[in-house]
Amino acid sequence: MAVPAYAQTGQQIGPDDFIQFDSKQAALGQLLFYDRILSGNKNIACSTCHHPDLGTGDGLSLGIGEGGEGLGAGRTAGTGASLIKKRIPRNAPGLWNLGAKGLTVMFHDGRLSVSDAYPSGFDSPAEEWLPTGFNSLLAAQSVFPLVAQFEMAGNPRENEIAGAVHDRIDAAWPILAKRVRVTGDYGARFVDAFAHIDKGEDVTIVDIANALAAFIGTEWQSIDSPYDRFLAGDGTALSDAARRGKDMFFGKGNCAKCHAGPLFSDQSFHALRLPPFGPGRTRRFDPMVRDVGRMGESDVLEDAYRFRTPMLRNVALTAPYGHNGAYPTLAGIIRHHVDPAGSFSRWTPAMAALPDAPAISAIDFVVWNDRLEMARHAAANDLVPVSISEEDIADIEAFLHSLTGAAATKGRLGIPVSVPSGLPVDHGSLAGSN
Repeated sequence: MAVPAYAQTGQQIGPDDFIQFDSKQAALGQLLFYDRILSGNKNIACSTCHHPDLGTGDGLSLGIGEGGEGLGAGRTAGTGASLIKKRIPRNAPGLWNLGAKGLTVMFHDGRLSVSDAYPSGFDSPAEEWLPTGFNSLLAAQSVFPLVAQFEMAGNPRENEIAGAVHDRIDAAWPILAKRVRVTGDYGARFVDAFAHIDKGEDVTIVDIANALAAFIGTEWQSIDSPYDRFLAGDGTALSDAARRGKDMFFGKGNCAKCHAGPLFSDQSFHALRLPPFGPGRTRRFDPMVRDVGRMGESDVLEDAYRFRTPMLRNVALTAPYGHNGAYPTLAGIIRHHVDPAGSFSRWTPAMAALPDAPAISAIDFVVWNDRLEMARHAAANDLVPVSISEEDIADIEAFLHSLTGAAATKGRLGIPVSVPSGLPVDHGSLAGSN
């Protein structure tokens, strides 16, 4: 069907724009996604920080990873030897539409991208040590949280996974793969789902990653929002406010300059002057708590404080907003885009969703005491102020709500009752179970 004239400001998206993953592999990936077997201390799963009840995120500005307990706003910093030593430096992004064929870069700083620089086909923190055979960018991405100390691996002396990572990033992946293939009936499930696997002993981290990608890429594919119906020719799919917001988004609001294309992202990097806080994603030689964004990956000074443009389908479900979750509402992040300096000046620490963690909270806002770092941060701003009204902002927000799909928010495979390891499953914060 031809796109009607009134909808030509957007681009349609459909099944052909996504990788077609194997259904058996997706079912296997579902179990792995909710199984704590993939974490160093077997106490956190992918689902803990990317839960469907929380918009496939964790509902926090900066998450609490390995060692913490609970889900979402109720997650605590752990106790005793498991007490966390650092918040996750950046906001947990949603998982919507990560199986899109057009995706070329992942992570807030773009440290994983499609590239012919290495045999794996990806430029990544593992460089030449990243294995070959990943079925997608999404699959390659999935192996890195597993070996991140504060996300899933744990501390070097706590378990064999973290200890191996301390030696070299790829040293832990074979250990994880063996742990999975000898647990429960995982080995048999891999033999059934993958044609090239004849026995459980053949399972590698790449196979695990490909199963995870198959699940994530199908479970949270979102292409049936009111806006998608509007683009397909249903002129009644959008409310009057959403229509006005669409025109503002693609017009005077200048939103589509960066949130372009069918995925609503130019997959590039921009400095937004978001209020900084948290431990920062410091490099070994950084003398202070800070996060320089893309520059930490590229080593190009012009990339300082720039972060990847997020995709916007289902954005209404993924609060809080920004690479560090600085704004709790859509209206708040929209206001920041149209008036970054004014919005920055009105921002308060109370707006950050940070679970109480007395042992580490002293550094949450210490960066604000660093005059030079704050000046560098303020100078790095790519946003051009736009003069629009509060009514216009409300209309843009209505349009962004129209990007929420139906099927993906309900889930396709859902949350498994149990997993082969027998470890607890994150059944849902709304149900109060964990």
